[in-house]
Amino acid sequence: MSRIIWFLFFLSSCIGFSAEPIRIGVYSHSTNPARVSQIVGVFTNILTPKKGFEVQRVDPAGIRSGVLTNLKVLIMPGGSGSKQATNLETSGREAIQQFVKNGGGYVGVCAGAYLASSHYSWSLNLINAKVIDRSHWARGKGDVVLTLTPLGQKVLGHPESEVEVYYGQGPLYGRATNDTLPAYEELAIYKTEVAKENVPVGVPMGVMPGTTAIARGEYGKGRVICYSPHPEKPFQPVFHLIENGVRWAAGKDPIPATKEEWAKRPKSEKPEPLDTED
Repeated sequence: MSRIIWFLFFLSSCIGFSAEPIRIGVYSHSTNPARVSQIVGVFTNILTPKKGFEVQRVDPAGIRSGVLTNLKVLIMPGGSGSKQATNLETSGREAIQQFVKNGGGYVGVCAGAYLASSHYSWSLNLINAKVIDRSHWARGKGDVVLTLTPLGQKVLGHPESEVEVYYGQGPLYGRATNDTLPAYEELAIYKTEVAKENVPVGVPMGVMPGTTAIARGEYGKGRVICYSPHPEKPFQPVFHLIENGVRWAAGKDPIPATKEEWAKRPKSEKPEPLDTED
């Protein structure tokens, strides 16, 4: 019997049996094929089969009908958190909650982070976070510097304590008081904020620095990680922040990026942002 086991081990090392991919659903309720392709395509280009991921689009009807049972991680991307909630309907929001409670992973980016919070009447209450300065969600758009906590560097696989990321109206997280949830763990905080010339009139400066930019928490048996900024944007080579966040949400170890690796990643032209929030 031992000879058979050693032979199978040798055979697998020679032909390279591949591990089961992390099956991911990227949400979109849009009926515009170009918009759907843009939303899902950003993550498809990052979370490739070569890296151990398998990505598909999921819509509200699919979520309500049980598609999440075939997935390991759900990504709720940018857009509008309230519109996501409205389109999901009560049964869709409950399906997401149950999915995570049963052990699924939730990755919220910008609007998806608003949705995951414990703040609004339509929130999923997946993470014990409130939204600071709710009246001024339209703070502006631009590049900001994040300070990663030691835990954040480890979980997200970033080689330095700071990183520049694109911001597009994401939530500024603070700690909420939801007694049914554990306190979230802070992975990154805002060091800078969008430039004054990019901020709408009436939005106060000095609010963003020190607020939580990336947080993680547990919900039932599942894992939740939320990003206020947009590390998935192709014009900034920080994709490993998303890759490792998805890995953590799926219960996998991070794959650290070296400084040389992430600095050499090609950038694309910066398009006009489409993200909105309310």
